[in-house]
Amino acid sequence: MFKEKLALVPELPGSYQMKDKDGNIIYVGKAKNLKRRLKSYFTGRVTGKTKKLVSDIVDFEYIVTSSELESLILEITLIKKYNPKYNILLKDDKSYPYIEFTKDKYPILKVVRNTKKKKNKSNLYGPYPNVGAARRVVEMLNRIYPLRKCEKLGKEYCLYYHIGECLGYCKNNVDMEKLEEMKKEIIAFLNGDSSHVLKELNEKMLDASEKLNFEKAKEYKQMIEDIKITLKNQKIVLNKEINLDLFNFYSEENYLSIQVFFIRGGTLFGRSKKIINITDTEEESFIEYIVHFYEKELLPKEILVPEGIDSDILSKYLNVSVRTPYRGDMKNLMQLAGENAKIILDEELKTITQDAKIRNDAVKELSIILGGKKVERIETFDNSHLFGTYYVAGMVVFDNFIPQRNEYRKFKIDTNTKDDLKAMEEVIYRRYYRLLMEKGRMPDLIIVDGGETQVNVAKKILDELNLKITLMGLKKDDHHRTSVIVNSNLQEIELDPHGHLFHFLTQIQDEVHRFAITYHRQIKNKGTLSSVLEMIPGIGVKRRQELLRKFSSLKKIKEASIEELSKVIPNDVAVELKKYLEDNN
Repeated sequence: MFKEKLALVPELPGSYQMKDKDGNIIYVGKAKNLKRRLKSYFTGRVTGKTKKLVSDIVDFEYIVTSSELESLILEITLIKKYNPKYNILLKDDKSYPYIEFTKDKYPILKVVRNTKKKKNKSNLYGPYPNVGAARRVVEMLNRIYPLRKCEKLGKEYCLYYHIGECLGYCKNNVDMEKLEEMKKEIIAFLNGDSSHVLKELNEKMLDASEKLNFEKAKEYKQMIEDIKITLKNQKIVLNKEINLDLFNFYSEENYLSIQVFFIRGGTLFGRSKKIINITDTEEESFIEYIVHFYEKELLPKEILVPEGIDSDILSKYLNVSVRTPYRGDMKNLMQLAGENAKIILDEELKTITQDAKIRNDAVKELSIILGGKKVERIETFDNSHLFGTYYVAGMVVFDNFIPQRNEYRKFKIDTNTKDDLKAMEEVIYRRYYRLLMEKGRMPDLIIVDGGETQVNVAKKILDELNLKITLMGLKKDDHHRTSVIVNSNLQEIELDPHGHLFHFLTQIQDEVHRFAITYHRQIKNKGTLSSVLEMIPGIGVKRRQELLRKFSSLKKIKEASIEELSKVIPNDVAVELKKYLEDNN
């Protein structure tokens, strides 16, 4: 198929891009030798996800680079730009929590996830793969040490001051020497030295016992036991100066099981696991995973990788030390990580492959119902409102019935909209007009919540935009259970309530309903003024903050003229806001 084109590919490093029948880039890779790598897709034996990728390829392009490092940089740049469906994309993965100890005059101790902007403003400890463990540590330290608890200092003593868990930083002249001593002990504990904290807890436990407060004494005893158990479960590696991340993997049947050990202060602080379905070589997929991993996580001073992985290219890309251990404790720990990766994959492979088979069966069943149409990407919509007011909508995206949560979208509906059909009209138009303008990836199938009327409304908008996207509605029975598919020809197709397709469609419908309802509740829970501002198209977070800063109350905003409002927000948005306030009093 690509014989003539492959003959022209040079044996040089570079990045290659695979395209589908619509010209969409569906996979981006890199190679030391472009010719050899590209030939492997079309002349070698491929299985699993790679086989599916190859079946979707109708063309490919490549860009030659002067080095393998340049090809890696280009590969990652193109992945971010095109979001190819067959690449390892870790956007759905949440970043790990860290414990933040701020560098303020009166520091705060708390759990955070977004660490990129805090690196120079705070001391960060972690990552904690278990968020519960991080919260327990913070809660315990905040109870032992009377640190500041409020984000902003108030004018009066807070509850924490009255229960002895705050020094009253808002009103008192705090003993800075005492505060510095507390900071040193907390930092020592977070770096692995628990002696000061254990001593403090023992003193508090004895003090509570002497005052016959046995319940409090029991709490302190439990804290001491928790710390000892935690320390016992951590494997001692070397000296306390060692801080690094160690990666290893095991692969089987196109699945890559990756194990990460976080070593902090010379101990095995925590671990992470991930199983991914790969389309490239094990080595290239492993490197790609590590690069994406550190887009969310803080880089340690050193990273260890197994033999056979190009540590030099990773070191240059990440700008940290990356090496392979060949002897001693680190070599043993690398083997342990590999063994763990194998055990996890062995345990989960049967479930993973069974789930994949069930999803594929459901995809095939849906394709048959839709007249042989190939369906992978599904976008589903639902509206939410309160007695005809505060209309919002949610859209969820599924790829082969797997949720793509990073691509979910929320919509604020025009304030003049008073019914579900108008809301659906607006959302469908806004979504696909924008995709047309931005040349974004269109779905294979659009699902709306409802029957013939809802399908007709969505179809009208798609026709106006001249889009030929398959459309269907999910209709509920008298018991409010999804029972029928309504296709774009308004034909009703009954679903087998015991079939895989029924299960996945119900899951999609529940997910979009949950997403829309949650967004609606978030708006309502922000309070009257914030809720009103949130409902006006054109007023985002920044403009909302500016309005609140300028006018401070809903009453003052209502009293302001359009000219006064236009000093803060654009004139057309000011007119919309004024009209909404007048209509809804």
